[in-house]
Amino acid sequence: MANRAHTMSRMGDVLAGFHAVWEFDTDSVLIRFERGIRKPKLFQALGERRIPYEALSSVEVTEGRRGTVVLHALPRHGADPLMEAANGQLKEDADPYRLVLPADRETLAEYYADELRTALGPDAKEPADRHLVAAPEPPLHFKAYDGKASFDGHAVTFRWFWTGASSAKWKSGDQTFPVGELAGVEWRSPEILNGYLRLLERGAREPGTGEADQDPAAVVFGLGYGPVHESLPFAASVLQAVRASEPVQETPEGAPVRHRTGEPRRDPADIADRIRHLGDLHGAGLLTDDEFSAKKAELLAEL
Repeated sequence: MANRAHTMSRMGDVLAGFHAVWEFDTDSVLIRFERGIRKPKLFQALGERRIPYEALSSVEVTEGRRGTVVLHALPRHGADPLMEAANGQLKEDADPYRLVLPADRETLAEYYADELRTALGPDAKEPADRHLVAAPEPPLHFKAYDGKASFDGHAVTFRWFWTGASSAKWKSGDQTFPVGELAGVEWRSPEILNGYLRLLERGAREPGTGEADQDPAAVVFGLGYGPVHESLPFAASVLQAVRASEPVQETPEGAPVRHRTGEPRRDPADIADRIRHLGDLHGAGLLTDDEFSAKKAELLAEL
């Protein structure tokens, strides 16, 4: 193992591709994603990620498109909360484990692939029993079609938009979910029809069932809301916190352990955000002057 570590530390330190730079260390590779208009937005949101070699299951070099080759490191199942949350839904060009290189660097790509293979851990083919790659750090938030999702590291909060939330959600009130009372996260890409982010409650009889637009434990995507580069890092961060949290005591017969209650909507920042949202809809002609004025007055009355 000492010789392998020494080999890894001598490996050329840096390998630059079209969208990222891989910096090799003795026990991990630091992936720095480049910024720019033509770069995938998910990569820009991630910034950089350190991937321990023990988080990898295999490494391969394949032919890419338009005169390129791809150095592809495949993570172990369960090692990376981002890829666990994505669950195979990322488009090929948005896979953060792919380094695209010019075709004339194929020999160099093969060399690094061989070196990485020698550094894989003894359990490379086995699922990881814990997350080995860090998720994006909270606080995080994004706007879904029917509400704003926020995560502070301890709890997830959904604050509904009057104009987008279903009557079932609006009547239930804004929601707060402590991570210790969650069992997981279900993310359906906004690039797929009926995308959403759903929180799976620990102890619930049938978690993750029903239509997402009627479920107060879910927010729905669509019309540009909940894009991959915002909602997927959010899902990964929540998932990592859930996995790291202490399991809560289960109630008999799988009864839900969390009492979901509506919260008063009195946060001034949230009220201002909602009024801006109404203004956008009014400006787009989706609300009449009377509807806009009436709802604005209702929101201001909550302060």
